[in-house]
Amino acid sequence: MATTKGAIILEFPCFIHKARNSAIVKYLLFRLLLALTARLPLSLLHGVARSLGWLLMRLPNRAASTTLCNVQTCFPDLDHASARNLARASLQNSLCSLLEMGRAWLWPLPRTINLLRESEGVEAFRRAAESGNGVILLAPHLGNWEIFGISMSYGIPSHFMYLPPNQPGFDRLLRQSRARGGLRMAAAGKAGVAKLLRALRGGELIGMLPDQVPVDGSGTFALFFDQPAYTMTLACKLAQRPGVRVFCGYARRLPGGAGFRGIMRELNLRRDNLDESVAAMNQAIEELVRECPEQYQWEYKRFRRQPDGEEFYLA
Repeated sequence: MATTKGAIILEFPCFIHKARNSAIVKYLLFRLLLALTARLPLSLLHGVARSLGWLLMRLPNRAASTTLCNVQTCFPDLDHASARNLARASLQNSLCSLLEMGRAWLWPLPRTINLLRESEGVEAFRRAAESGNGVILLAPHLGNWEIFGISMSYGIPSHFMYLPPNQPGFDRLLRQSRARGGLRMAAAGKAGVAKLLRALRGGELIGMLPDQVPVDGSGTFALFFDQPAYTMTLACKLAQRPGVRVFCGYARRLPGGAGFRGIMRELNLRRDNLDESVAAMNQAIEELVRECPEQYQWEYKRFRRQPDGEEFYLA
């Protein structure tokens, strides 16, 4: 049945009201999830994540199809059963990261940081970050990057780049939780880049997720697991500044809900050619991912932009 222009005008405020109410409900449910998971043992949460991940691999859904597509692309030598097993483990670990957010966002910071039971290369990173010469921290979608970023920046003047959520409530909660230890956020864009540059010039620590697909004009194609991936150039450009050091790492989930191992590696991204620097960054990330591919977020559409403009993912 046709709808008149007047009816559309009358119904529009109602539509906006419903949309706002829906956003509020989602926010409240998320806060409830954070509060609940912050109280439950890690071993129990990981058990729930394993069950949900097993279920996801048996039902038609975008997360499972994208994960399996990425795994089959990046590990072409795996047979179908092995690829499905890795995809299922990746989904389970992504769900673990979601259920661990209560610890990352609501726990007192010393208690959150204490979840890092083991470390590798972290002391060298902290000495560099406290030197006042400026350090770039790259935290790919591997392990628990929330707990990793919070822990690595604790007590150190820091700015991290991020993509603000669409809902103001979620954005406010994210910024407040990360700011507890003095970590300041810089929204992706020109203003955010300017903040990072000022912080680096001031000898601070700056951080970013290097495996997010950047906006048009701020990236270049570089191989990641032998597949062209549109990759940010910002980190590599900033790494050319004199005295700046670059580290890349992650918080690796330990078995049995025992906590995490903080792993940090120093990178040399100084190259005469920007494309070579970006390629070196992707290669370093790939090496970390190969250490525990099941803890990488293969659900992310890393290859959605292709040099020929063709669609990479079916859904």
